[in-house]
Amino acid sequence: MSQATEARDSGQRDERNTEFDLIVIGGGSGGLAGAFRAAEHGARVALLEPSLLGGTCVNVGCVPKKAMWLAADIAGKLRMAQSLGFSIDADPKRPCALDWPTFIVHRQRYIANIHESYRRRLDASGIAVLPMRAQLLDATTVECENGARLSAPRILIATGGRVVKPQIPGAELGTTSDDFFQWCAAPGRVAIVGAGYIAVELAGVLQALGSQVELFVRGQRLLEAFDAELTAQLAEDYRQNGVRLHFGHAVAALEADGARVRLRGADGSLSEAFDQVLFATGRRPNSERIGLDRVGVTLDGRGHIVVDELHATNVANIHAVGDVTPNAQLTPVAIAAARRLMDRVYGGREGRLDQNDIPTVVFAHPPIGRVGLTEDEARARHGDNLHIYRAGFRPMLYALAESPQRSLFKLVCVGQERRVVGIHLLGEAADEMLQGFAVALKRGITLDDLRDTVAIHPTSAEEVVLMR
Repeated sequence: MSQATEARDSGQRDERNTEFDLIVIGGGSGGLAGAFRAAEHGARVALLEPSLLGGTCVNVGCVPKKAMWLAADIAGKLRMAQSLGFSIDADPKRPCALDWPTFIVHRQRYIANIHESYRRRLDASGIAVLPMRAQLLDATTVECENGARLSAPRILIATGGRVVKPQIPGAELGTTSDDFFQWCAAPGRVAIVGAGYIAVELAGVLQALGSQVELFVRGQRLLEAFDAELTAQLAEDYRQNGVRLHFGHAVAALEADGARVRLRGADGSLSEAFDQVLFATGRRPNSERIGLDRVGVTLDGRGHIVVDELHATNVANIHAVGDVTPNAQLTPVAIAAARRLMDRVYGGREGRLDQNDIPTVVFAHPPIGRVGLTEDEARARHGDNLHIYRAGFRPMLYALAESPQRSLFKLVCVGQERRVVGIHLLGEAADEMLQGFAVALKRGITLDDLRDTVAIHPTSAEEVVLMR
């Protein structure tokens, strides 16, 4: 029996297995990446995770979300196929309807395969996995909930974060993205409160799968971290797809209306009744009840563990990565940070994670992505020494189907050489395009470099190299 299996199956303290080179608290993307990389360098590793391996991303985040996005994308393509002359057998009252239970079986099978892959890798790496909570007793000692004490000269905290509801009357009547992944059908009418990644993504998914979605946004735009021109076009695309947007609408309370729910605005207004209200109003780091105060690890005002550019806390040899820190709340960032940390600590390699120009995509309908600076950010940093280029168009499929959905691409360039400091894509396949262009931006490309590249025609991607 392997050490990992032995640790999982035993609830008793095993004196032979209490001393390690590294203890990882948290088995999400960052924790697993750190444990695997440290073990590759020969470290003896213990991993503590009381819940499902993979954390938010694998279980109630990016993986099941992308699965639902793919289902919604297929639904949209099927509707366009009908308009283009394909014969699609479906209920005429609900064309292209998704059988949620059937799809969920496939989605959860995919996730189960990820879990099994993790277990095989953990066993093969000799990592001791303890499925339980733990607290720091001091800077080198962890106490498990069964009373066992583990020690290691280094500790990595990767406990992630969790969704939270706003503290308003009736909040218990609302749901969160965690609850969404338990749904087995598209509710008839859904109100989503928020304007960030989760709100925008689930709004697109649910609208495409048959719900009537309304977005209630406190501010005046979607996705504050993205370029304003693109988010304005995304809002228009959503309107064209039937999503109703309420900007400048602060929700003050939820009120029951039989089995349904109404939203009370801060101005006293009362919405129509919804079958579901979903809060997408933020996340909180899982930094409580793990002994950080006992050891003296510094937290910021929102409860994140404060780390430096090397992911070190203020306590020697205690590090943290992922959503429990103030760093970018993205799974690939947590993974990259953990791997670089372990390469440095156990592999003797220099270097740190460069957190500038991190590409990111919101899986809206259509996807929207960015790498580098928005126009506003570039103007604040470089003044008026900017050159802005745009390409607005309808992708071929949407033009063929006479769909009003439009794409908008944008380049932000600086200086006489017109160095590209921002690439912003909204449209079909933007998620797949951005990765390669992100590499080019990190390498310092200029507008002339893009224009010197022969376009691939006919594609949406060619618009990036043809902008004038």
